[in-house]
Amino acid sequence: MRHSLWGLLLAVPLTALGQGKDVKPATPAATEAVRSATRGVNWEGQVLRATGSGAPDLKAANPAQARLGAERAAKLDAFRNLIEQARGIQVSATRTVGDEMGRDEVRGRVEGAIKGYKVVAKRYFSDSGVELDVEVPLAAITSALTAPASEPAIVLNADGARRYTGLVVDARGLNAKPVLAPRLVDAAGKALYGPAALSQEVRSTTAVASWMDSLDAAKKAALVGDKPLVVKAQQLQGSDLVLAAEGARTLSEVNTRFLAEGRVVIVTQ
Repeated sequence: MRHSLWGLLLAVPLTALGQGKDVKPATPAATEAVRSATRGVNWEGQVLRATGSGAPDLKAANPAQARLGAERAAKLDAFRNLIEQARGIQVSATRTVGDEMGRDEVRGRVEGAIKGYKVVAKRYFSDSGVELDVEVPLAAITSALTAPASEPAIVLNADGARRYTGLVVDARGLNAKPVLAPRLVDAAGKALYGPAALSQEVRSTTAVASWMDSLDAAKKAALVGDKPLVVKAQQLQGSDLVLAAEGARTLSEVNTRFLAEGRVVIVTQ
């Protein structure tokens, strides 16, 4: 009798149960469109997104328990999907997150960072199934890959007034691809900016750089403020961007404390 009653309840529209606002059409096309829009790396927004799905436990005592079980399953599925996608992200030109996770201590840190994902949307279906859209900051993954002390610190110029609020790197025409840990170097190979420049306070919340495909949009990005410095990258060495002499010189002369806050956008097209 209990299962018959549950079958009857599942046939009732969720609007009758006061949950209609959470229900989304379960058509394959609509569901796949939502999934496609909410998974993968958003390099501009500096987040990794995924979707997790959970089916109801048909042996549960009632629909409420079935839905709770579906949510737990969806959270586990979301975590697995985030891990799978994270493994394919390029850290540099030659290394992926998956390569770095070959070391046990790094894998533990990365998995721990991803477990802190945020649920940004839920979809409840009439059969008590659940889908969750989740995201985790790329900064959290980057921070988990290496301990701060493992890289030589990049000394930033803190002298003088702040003339600029951020940095836009024009890397158009170099076929640069987004990576988690880009570096800006001068012609001699000296590091001017990279993960080691970020302050300890922002390492887990702000990525090394945002990547965009429009120079005009980059100049207007909130990340770099209302007066960004624009410099030209003249060469790509692996995933290092070699700045033109004028830009490298400017970075050495002006107050660049904004770099410690990760206020950098790299333009690739």
